[in-house]
Amino acid sequence: MSNAQRRAHADLLPVYGVPVSSTPLDLERLFRRAAPKILEIGFGMGETTARIASEHPENDYLGIDVHTPGVGSLLRRIADLGLANVRVIQHDAVEVLRHMIAPEALDGVHIFFPDPWPKKRHHKRRLIQAPFLALLASRMKAGATVHVATDWEDYARQMLEVFRSEPSLRNTAPEFASADSRPQTKFEGRGRKLGHRIWDLVFRKIPPP
Repeated sequence: MSNAQRRAHADLLPVYGVPVSSTPLDLERLFRRAAPKILEIGFGMGETTARIASEHPENDYLGIDVHTPGVGSLLRRIADLGLANVRVIQHDAVEVLRHMIAPEALDGVHIFFPDPWPKKRHHKRRLIQAPFLALLASRMKAGATVHVATDWEDYARQMLEVFRSEPSLRNTAPEFASADSRPQTKFEGRGRKLGHRIWDLVFRKIPPP
């Protein structure tokens, strides 16, 4: 962790951070307005989160990550860009979804390049599994979308099957979606230069029957 990240984490987390709680957040009160609420799980160093929030001031963004250097980096970007529409929770995403996000509270979800856990014996640690997706879908409004991206083909195809098995979600594409609706991350750019292919999924929550 750099000195700048350490200072930002110490000085800015009390400003832009959200304390961990066992009760659901009032997101409109948190952001002090009624606006679409987008959850990002695993924002890395925060460059994509900050860029999207800057380009879409009409939306509010709640980022979740556990790694202190990335949290410090995003906090510094928020302050440097003067972003009023980003808040950060440093905690486990499953716990946040279970306890801090109310049912049908989210207008969208971003999960860009989750850890692929490439070794077969570690696949059970992958984030996108059926129980997690059912929980996530329960926190999304009807019409909300979840956008996931990965550069691991076997993870992409596993995720596609998991998403297809969730009855409340429908694919917005015949199979994989276009990446045009999101900015390219630095991680993604490095991968593309090495010839890595990227797979995107965009699924929409359908109204109950």
